[in-house]
Amino acid sequence: MLLLLTFGIAVGAAVVFGGMVRRLAPAIGAVVPPRADRWHEQPTPTMGGIAIAAATLIGFLAVLLRPDLLPWLDTWLPVPIAAGAMFVIGILDDRLQLSPLAKLVSSLIVGAFLVFALSRSQPDGLPTWQTLLATVWFAGICHALNLLDNMDGLAAGVGLIAAAFVAWLLFDPLGPALVLLLAGLAGALLGFLFWNHNRARLFMGDCGSLFIGAMLAGATLVPVVGVPSPSLAPALFAMFILSVPLFDTSFVLVLRRLAGRPATRGGTDHVSHRLVSLGFSERSAVRILYLLGLAGGLTAWGVQWSGVDSMLPVTALFAVLIILMGIYLARVPAYDAGDFLALQKSSFAPFLKDLTFRWHAGQVMLDLILISACYYFAYRLRFEGESWENFRPSLTASLPIVLGLKLLSLYVSGLYQRSWETFGLRDLSAVLRGVGLGSTLSVLAAAYFYRFEGFSRLVFILDFMLLTAAVTATRASFRTMNLVAATRSKRARRVIVYGAGAFGQLLVREMRANPDWNMNPVAFLDDDPMKARRWIVGVPVRGGLGQLERTLVDDEVDDVILSTPAIDDLVEQQIRRVCNLHATAVRRFHMSIQ
Repeated sequence: MLLLLTFGIAVGAAVVFGGMVRRLAPAIGAVVPPRADRWHEQPTPTMGGIAIAAATLIGFLAVLLRPDLLPWLDTWLPVPIAAGAMFVIGILDDRLQLSPLAKLVSSLIVGAFLVFALSRSQPDGLPTWQTLLATVWFAGICHALNLLDNMDGLAAGVGLIAAAFVAWLLFDPLGPALVLLLAGLAGALLGFLFWNHNRARLFMGDCGSLFIGAMLAGATLVPVVGVPSPSLAPALFAMFILSVPLFDTSFVLVLRRLAGRPATRGGTDHVSHRLVSLGFSERSAVRILYLLGLAGGLTAWGVQWSGVDSMLPVTALFAVLIILMGIYLARVPAYDAGDFLALQKSSFAPFLKDLTFRWHAGQVMLDLILISACYYFAYRLRFEGESWENFRPSLTASLPIVLGLKLLSLYVSGLYQRSWETFGLRDLSAVLRGVGLGSTLSVLAAAYFYRFEGFSRLVFILDFMLLTAAVTATRASFRTMNLVAATRSKRARRVIVYGAGAFGQLLVREMRANPDWNMNPVAFLDDDPMKARRWIVGVPVRGGLGQLERTLVDDEVDDVILSTPAIDDLVEQQIRRVCNLHATAVRRFHMSIQ
């Protein structure tokens, strides 16, 4: 009841205070004008972080004076104090435009004092490395949330999800007072989304993003450095829960460095911006990152509930998802070609060029994770209970040689020379060769080094099946992502292809593969009754000429393309007459070799 009360009060307070800030901000010049490196088109009031911080504290004040919360004073009080300090720094930045160095130094100073205050419960203090990591973690999360505030509703929604999972999964080590404070933060963020969702009528500003980051960073440090018997498990949970801001920040910093751009130079090169560049709407891009945040939180819950060993395949799957998303989005254009001049002139340009444009290193790292996870999962499927404990030594002893042999086999099979974007049945043969050879060599190695004692044939069969499916799925994922991006694009012209034969299929494939065309094939029309009501290359065949007018209306079509010279003049005249009535352009596809 206290959690619900705190949450509800904070929601209402955030809505009320958000409206007040929105009205008062223009009077003091707290308005963000449209800029090339911003993601909005209208002047928008800012400093909504005032509403977030005020609503959080008001929701918490409703239960602050309860006597049973006083014993937790030393645990929770340093966290809101540190968040308040970062809030003040954010206010100064919103009004005076502090330099990136000043904000970094300030956050490290606040983080150092927070770690000092929390670690006083440790009788011998903290090891030096732990103090440094905790301080850097605090500053890093603050700036990660600050960088994540790049699209309407993104930082607030991700912060809401993170606050809920931190309070839920770390309830016991945090204590009731800090959990209630996080409930107030979650409620404040939900109320603020009333003003900040697309199209935003109020921005949170640096005072808001730094306050949210400080609250989350401080809360996640408490179980690690602020309790008498600290554990590193909460640190793992925190990394999963905060995977979205960590991923976005790491992604942007690495890509800017490779592009020869200053890390502190803003721009529309974040994960959310690249999703929009692929064709997703701003709302869809934000929802995708919400889902990624939920997936990270649920992964942390699974690890807490089942243990690291049992959840290793799931954590590996989540890591693969992050890596694939990073590899795919890094290919989306975000910089001018001139930004890579410094990269091309460097002494290590060949390596970085390969890493940037072909991603072979990323593929190898991905396969390392897949091989390890599939081999482990095959053992867990085969053995359980006492049997698992008996056969576990064979897994750990043989994993290094299995990794080496399977990577060698995948390389020899030619898999790394295959394009992910055009992955098909012919490429599947390379997967089968590589995985099959790796499994065969692994069996021979187990027989040679261990006389196959402590091993199971079924494990290697399961491993072959799992790794084949995993490698195939990751390679085919690029075609799937391209297809999803093409079909979800809000800017692409919706196209009917008249003629579902070889030319029409070729045309549809090129539309999906070539984003410069800016076309989304939504349907085929074909006069062959054998093709009607079927799907060809993933596009439905609506019927013949008689279905043209209905398809134009139902699918909101922009263009009709005649794909085959077999369409005679009489049919073409009928098509053009119907399209003219609906103001739809008609074009003809020509293909020739000269």
